[in-house]
This record gives sequence, structure tokens and C-alpha cells, in this order.
Amino acid sequence: MTRKQKRLLVRIAAALIVFVAGLFLKEWWRAGCMIAAWIIVGYDVLWAAIRNILRGQLFDEKFLMALATICALAMQDWAEAAAVMLFFQVGELFESLAVERSRRSITGLMNIRPDTATVLKDGEEIVTEPEEVKLGDLLLVRAGERIPTDGVIVEGEASLDTAKVTGEAMPVDVSAGMRVVSGSVNLNGVLTIRAESAYEQSTVARILTLVETAAEKKAQTERIITKFARFYTPAVIGAALLLALIPPLVFHQPFAEWIRRALTFLVISCPCALVISVPLSFFSGMGAAAKHGIVVKGGVALEQLARTKTLVFDKTGTLTEGSFSVQSVHCTSGTEQELLRIAALCEQYSNHPVAQAISSACPDPKGEARNIREQAGYGITAEIDGKTAAVGNARLLASLGIAPEESGEVGTHVYVACDGRYLGMISVADSLREGAKETLSALREQGIERFIMLTGDNERSAKYYAEQSGVTEYHAQLLPQDKVGFFEDILSGKKKAEAVAFVGDGVNDAPVLTVADVGIAMGGVGSEAAVEAADAVLLKDDLTKLPTLLRIAKKKTAIAKQNIAFALIVKGICLILGALGYAPMWLAIFADVGVAVLTILNAFRTHKN
Repeated sequence: MTRKQKRLLVRIAAALIVFVAGLFLKEWWRAGCMIAAWIIVGYDVLWAAIRNILRGQLFDEKFLMALATICALAMQDWAEAAAVMLFFQVGELFESLAVERSRRSITGLMNIRPDTATVLKDGEEIVTEPEEVKLGDLLLVRAGERIPTDGVIVEGEASLDTAKVTGEAMPVDVSAGMRVVSGSVNLNGVLTIRAESAYEQSTVARILTLVETAAEKKAQTERIITKFARFYTPAVIGAALLLALIPPLVFHQPFAEWIRRALTFLVISCPCALVISVPLSFFSGMGAAAKHGIVVKGGVALEQLARTKTLVFDKTGTLTEGSFSVQSVHCTSGTEQELLRIAALCEQYSNHPVAQAISSACPDPKGEARNIREQAGYGITAEIDGKTAAVGNARLLASLGIAPEESGEVGTHVYVACDGRYLGMISVADSLREGAKETLSALREQGIERFIMLTGDNERSAKYYAEQSGVTEYHAQLLPQDKVGFFEDILSGKKKAEAVAFVGDGVNDAPVLTVADVGIAMGGVGSEAAVEAADAVLLKDDLTKLPTLLRIAKKKTAIAKQNIAFALIVKGICLILGALGYAPMWLAIFADVGVAVLTILNAFRTHKN
């Protein structure tokens, strides 16, 4: 609770004591206590109303509360004036606490920013600002400190708290050679880290930028409510004036009674339940997503997600891990270990992703490769154990007069031969991301009807990954510009009330993320361009977060609609009763503050996701 909220709570308690004491007194003593309670709890409302009048801002809830309670005092309804102001301030406190709670859910991410960075230079420790860290700097991170920028551990072991960065609740054990992200907290041990990026390009800086701009994008429902309130308030002020003047002037009714009805009508009409609760529903949805390691850039993304019926995926790095690994080894002569050893010795100096995958499968091959020759588009030949080895594609072996065995497996096929004799084949391919198939099944249960995969892979590979993941439709051999064209065709064929979302991770996905109704980026390995273009970012490359995001979006939208319907129905009934004289000021305050409090509490339910 903030200092301002504590002060308001104290004032409410003091005014309530004076109010209750006044109930046991008589005549002017009671009036004095009620007026004192009214001033104690409501002086800031009165001052805000006066200040707004001087600025030309007449039509807000503070103006209505001040006008209603002053008129109640003028008609010597002392207890009603004090009680109305008390009830209003209790509602204001609830509203303030609600907004603060939602804000903490999102701005809790702001605490991931490291305060300082310790740079090691020439054996000295230099404490500096995180913004001063440069690519390649050696950083010292002790227990309890935050990692200032993304990097690779050079020395040390520790457990990291990555909860606020990735949403992962369990500590992560790290050691030399492992990559770490900025914003993580070192729980124990001492780490020496080589910076892989400057602070401005680090994970934590990108997250903070997303959070700071998240509230700028209003959902369509929120924009409608804002416009509605702008025209609605002057309209009800005019209606209240007509209600106060026409019956006395035209039908010779008593002025006091119709002024009371008009004031009651004004208090009932205040649209704060709509103006507060609908944006709060979106804001609390963003907070709930943040707790799961998902940054949503505004309510519009959540609202569109709730209407999504079609999900389009990039393949590499999204449905798959985005890194090659050895899937299988087929030998026609010798053992699998020997085949991998020969291939690894030839590939150990190559930077090609396929070569690195083979080297990872056999990290410490015994022996030495000499006279290594790499032919672009073919492969590598070298001398190993006094024999001429060849590792590459079918064209390389054909050039040596060797016919490899064909395989129907998906992936890149690396053939191995030695002294003109075919030894076997290594299949290297991308791996399906863990939980991808289960994620699509969960999304299907939540109402997603169509899953589409867009990829630059060949037809056979695309078909394989589509079947493995549960994607029902795919388009293969697409260039980045082709993906945009396909996606625009998908958008043109959708129903008006539906939305289409795209999930991607790379630079080439940025154009599609931009044109999609909802663009979702994989923020862990995703490119800066993709993260910038997206409407929502999965901070940890975890597809299993998608059903959670969709569930939050659907619940948030339902709550916003519930709040709108409830507020309009209650206000409509109370406005009619107020105009007919059957609604006392107590009911008017319930229709305003009471409905606002109930809709705010309803909006809170989004946090339970």
C-alpha cells in the first residue's frame, strides 16, 4: 500500500469514528459531527472539483460527488451527505488498490534491471553502469547480484533465479560454457562471464522497452468505452438539468424534490465503473501474462487473441528447436562410433551448422585429420589414419566414383567414405520442439480450428514436421516475401469476427508478424526485429505458454464484457428509479461506487490464471 493510500485509509477510519459518534448525538451536535466527517474524508474531493472547474473540466465523478453532497447538506440531510462521501472514498481506495495491484504485476518486471556491473580489466574490478558494458567485456557476478547483460560463463558454477525474465520458477544450475541472460539473479557462487552483447541489445533491455510501451496499445473495447464516456457525461448532465427544471416550471412541481431527483440521477449516471473496470480488465490480463514470462504489448493483442481461430507457425526455431543434431547413423561397414569419429575429425574445423552438429555428437574424436580440403557445395576430404576420407553430400561421393545408398529419412544426409569404400550415412536434422504436439492439442481444445505452417524447407521435410507436430496444413519452399503473400491470403479468407495469429522467431518472420492480427515472437532466441514487430513475446522459448496466453485472453475478454453488461443494466434500472423518485442517494452511490467496486473485483479474477 502506498503512502497516499495509507493516508486515505486513515482519513476514512477517522471520519467513520466521527460519523458513528454523531449517530448517538442530538440535533446540532449530530449535524456538527456529520459535517466534520464529511470534511475529513472529502476535502480532497472538494478541492479537486474546484480545481477542475477552474480548468474547465466539469463533468467528472468528483464534481458529481461534491455537488450531490453539498446539496444534501443544504437540505439538512447531514448523515446522508457524510455517508455518501464516505462510501465514495471507500470506492476510490478500492480502485486505487486494484490499479496498484495490476501495475505491480507488470512493473515487477522492471526490477530485473541490474543496478551496476563489475568489469574485469587487467586484473582489476571496475564497478560501472550496465550501459557501459561492451561486447567481449569480462564481468564478475557475485551471489545476490543480477547479470548485467547476456553472455557466456567463462569460469564458475552457480544457481540462477530466472523467474522474472523467463517465468521459470525453479532455479537453473549453470557452469562454464553455458549461456546466461541478463536480469537473472546469481543465487550462489561467483561467475566470470564474457559479454555477448552491449546492455542496449541485452534481453533485460529489450524486455524493459516492451513493458514501458505495453500500455500504449488500447483494445478496441477500451477505445469504445473512452469515446462513450466523452459524449455520455455531457448528455446525462443535460438530462439532469431538464429533470430538475421542466417538472417545476411546466407542471408546477416542488423544486426541492426534483432537484433531489436530478442530483440522484447525476450520481447514478457517473460512468466510472465502465471507464475504470474495462481498462483494468485488460491491464490485469497483461499482469497475469507477465507472471508466466509473457510480455503482451497492450490490450489489443489480448482482445484479438480471444477472437483467434487460426494459428500460423514458422517452422525453424518455432515448432522446431532451430538447431541441427544427429538424428540417426546408418553403417554399411564398421561401427557407428567409427563412422562418427571419421566424420567429426573431418568436420571439426568447419563452421557449417551440419558440421557443428556432427562435432557435437562426437565431441572428442580420437586421431588427427591432415590435408583437410573443403569443397563448397560438396563436402570435405582429409587424410585420417593414413587413409583418404570423404565426408559430404551425394555429389561429393559421385565425384569420387562412389554410389551412396538412398534414404527416405527427413533431414540433411552426410555420406562417409574411406579409400573409395562407402561406410555409411549420418542423418542431421532439426528437432521438434519439446511439447509442440501437446501444445497444439491444448490449443485445439481451446477453440483454435486451423493450424498452418509456413517454411522454406522442401516438401518432404515440411510434411514430416507438420505430421509430427499436429499441424493440419503447410506450405513449403517459401521465401520470406512468399510468406507475407501466403499470410495475406489467409487474412483475406477469414471471417470478419475472427482473427489470425502468427508465431515466429527470426528476422525473416518480422514482416509476417507485422501484418498478422496478432504477432507472437519467441523472445529467447528470437531476433530483435521479430520481438519489435510482435504484439506478444514469449520471453522463454516455450510453446507450452501459448495455451496459457490464449486462456488469459479469453477470460479477460469475457470479464470486460461482463463488466460492461452489468454496469449498463444496473445503471439503466437505477436511472429510471432515480428519475421517478424511487432511488434514494444511497442507491445512487451504489449504482456508481458500488458497481465500480464490484466490476473492479471481477476484473481481478484474471490474475488467477
